[in-house]
Amino acid sequence: MPDRTNTTRLPLERPAIVEWVTLGLYLGCIAAWGLGLFVLAAWSVPVAALVLVIALVLHSSITHEVLHGHPFPSRHASEALVIVTPGLFVPYVRFRDMHLAHHHDARLTDPYDDPESNYLDPAVWAELPRVLRRVLSWNNTLAGRILIGPVVSQITFMRSDWGAIRQGDGQVIRAWLLHVPGTVLVLALVWISPMPVWVYLFACYAALSILKIRTFLEHRAHGLVRGRTVIVEDRGVLAFLFLNNNLHVVHHMHPRVPWYRLPALYRENAARYLSSNEGYRYRSYGHVFAQHLFKAKDPVPHPLWSRDP
Repeated sequence: MPDRTNTTRLPLERPAIVEWVTLGLYLGCIAAWGLGLFVLAAWSVPVAALVLVIALVLHSSITHEVLHGHPFPSRHASEALVIVTPGLFVPYVRFRDMHLAHHHDARLTDPYDDPESNYLDPAVWAELPRVLRRVLSWNNTLAGRILIGPVVSQITFMRSDWGAIRQGDGQVIRAWLLHVPGTVLVLALVWISPMPVWVYLFACYAALSILKIRTFLEHRAHGLVRGRTVIVEDRGVLAFLFLNNNLHVVHHMHPRVPWYRLPALYRENAARYLSSNEGYRYRSYGHVFAQHLFKAKDPVPHPLWSRDP
């Protein structure tokens, strides 16, 4: 993989004051979560589950904002908002550490150094059992990513973290120890609510499935670092739930810019961003579904992989 140099970024921006838009959205998200769990579930479990899925997707997107320095100037104050993870499956601290490592753009799509890469080293791919290769190939279609993607990624993530824990990685151990009390608290609240636990777990899975729509093609294998990150020009419900992270190259070039400023930033500089990412663009998520629902965007083995630096 040539061209491992990082992309040029404008100066990072950190909030000097409280970002009330993001804080208000967070409070609304938590209110919707509580409403679904304790009020709507007593009236209609399916409606409550739908509200919970929306709240959980939005909470994940807000968590992504937090790890990039929003909504408070103090990192500790911001992280206090999301240290309890209602989505249950991934500790906040692990998500933060892996995602910030992912933002080393020169490593994007690297099967080893990009913790969010879905590519494998071709040598590893060649050694996998045929059944597993079929599963991973199905996971590289959008339908597969939605249906089985959460299971595939969770198994991969847990296997990696278990290996780190066995080797005594203190950072990973602390992240999981911090995660356990919050998980117990969330499950206790679900237990005393009218919402069946199994339905809540299903809502958590469904939220991950929706989030997989965003991450499905955020990055591609490309010889140029700047050509690896997508623009999806969507302005609908999914763009809101993803907090405009569909404008992904804008976010990667300006990771401290808050979510509500990304659309204007893209409109004012669209030609520049599309030139920078070598035209890696989709008109909308409808376009993404039409192109890739049952057709893989990429092979699983990295098509440009080389061990050479």
